[in-house]
Amino acid sequence: MLRVLIGKKQLQFYDTLNWQTQSDRFRQPDLIYPHYYSSQNYHGIEGGYLNPVAAITYDVVAAYTAPPNETWIRQQLIAAIDCQPRRILDLGCGTGSATLMLKQAFPQAVVIGLDLSPYMLIVAEYKAQLAGLNINWIHGLAEATPFKEADFDLVTVSFLLHETPVEISQLILQECFRILKPEGELIILDGNQKRLRHAKWLIDIFQEPYSKVYAAESVNTWIGEAGFESVKTEYIGWIDQITQGIKPIVSKCGCESL
Repeated sequence: MLRVLIGKKQLQFYDTLNWQTQSDRFRQPDLIYPHYYSSQNYHGIEGGYLNPVAAITYDVVAAYTAPPNETWIRQQLIAAIDCQPRRILDLGCGTGSATLMLKQAFPQAVVIGLDLSPYMLIVAEYKAQLAGLNINWIHGLAEATPFKEADFDLVTVSFLLHETPVEISQLILQECFRILKPEGELIILDGNQKRLRHAKWLIDIFQEPYSKVYAAESVNTWIGEAGFESVKTEYIGWIDQITQGIKPIVSKCGCESL
């Protein structure tokens, strides 16, 4: 089944990899995996994203969880971008599907993909090399990135918030606010919360540990509480949504943003 879904040639490549050695190239030695992440079996895979199997199968799973067409869904994120960014961060980049599209859309921009799974970054780097794209891949926490304040023109977050507890999702959005420049854009692609509230069976099928709580909440509210303005959500496809906001020049405290 894996050979059919993933492709024989690609599966053979994955079989030849020394996943431990390759992951060590990305792994931050002082990084401690948080319990909310290391204790969960995402998509029914033991060890979740800290298991190479998750990285190998992720693109197959994503193709089924973003109907009617995953590529089209991700293209809507690109189409929603209003600025001409020079520095882009794809936060929680996974296997880099959206990251590659961002680099293709803005070839002159510096594009960085950050993920907590070093195995995901191995696959992302492989896909970038096949596409001939120069992208920086970083191992790290989305809620505590290594970047300085006001470092990016654009931050994107794709299919990440439904995989974290609410309090972590809120920390991630606060971190996005910190690292964005004034007037910088935040764009979030994730599950349609209104529809997922009435489709708990779908969450159960894909074995997402935090999605039911995510569905009961509001990304719009989270973004507003993090300080963003001009917040709006557009529902796309069958079960997805794009939410975006702008970091104001003057923050809610009345101070000029850094």
